[in-house]
Amino acid sequence: MATKEMSFLDHLEELRWHLVRSFAAIFIIAIAIFANINFVFDKILLAHLQPDFSTYQFFCKAFSAISIDSSFCNITFKQTLQALNPTQQLMTAIWSSLVLGFVISFPYMLWEFWRFVAPGLHTTERKKSRGFIFTASLLFFLGVLFSYYVILPMSVYFFYNFEISTAVENNFKLDAYISLITNTILGVAVFFELPVVIFFLARIGLVTPQFLRKYRKHALVVVLILSAIITPPDVASQIIVSVPIMILYELSIYVASFVLKKQLKNAPKSPRV
Repeated sequence: MATKEMSFLDHLEELRWHLVRSFAAIFIIAIAIFANINFVFDKILLAHLQPDFSTYQFFCKAFSAISIDSSFCNITFKQTLQALNPTQQLMTAIWSSLVLGFVISFPYMLWEFWRFVAPGLHTTERKKSRGFIFTASLLFFLGVLFSYYVILPMSVYFFYNFEISTAVENNFKLDAYISLITNTILGVAVFFELPVVIFFLARIGLVTPQFLRKYRKHALVVVLILSAIITPPDVASQIIVSVPIMILYELSIYVASFVLKKQLKNAPKSPRV
């Protein structure tokens, strides 16, 4: 049965409903999170301020195993976060609920996006794109876990213990601290979507594997700079952050090569003269 051709306005109307359902999912999850906001803050968003956080314990045991004294074994966070205006705690709770609502509903939003695009694809393209939601979601949540268990513990530990003078005391604002947590989680999670982005750029011819290989060294420099910005300024932390990102870059080269080979294979052969 042939599908009725839709006009431009029909497409806009269809897109509007996909967006409405996506935002509804975010708000529904955000409301559920806000209803349990005390648990979310104590056990998730402020967990890096606990000396027994799993990452600190891991580094403590790892350094102890090789007989190296580590400050991770006796971490203390004496300072408390400050709310400097009457609405700050409420607004921070609302914003955090929305961000976490976006994170949790990410696979559903991808599904809505695929439902909007799928009718315009051929049957073979539709079958091949079914793994898109799973792959993109997996990479996204790997980025969330990597930022939460690797980048954020090191960043929080560094910023709480760094001082330029004993005359200066670290008293961080609540909204600034939560912004560090949420921005890092979202930024790293989106960055982990690099192979998916490269796949689509390669499909439309904007990126080639040759281009990615040619600028591999430049990408390494950019990654090291970004690692220096989002992690404490020591070599170990930069390496811990840089290695997974460069692995994603190498994976992106493989993805671009795969797309190029498929395109060459499926390209119509020119007739012999």
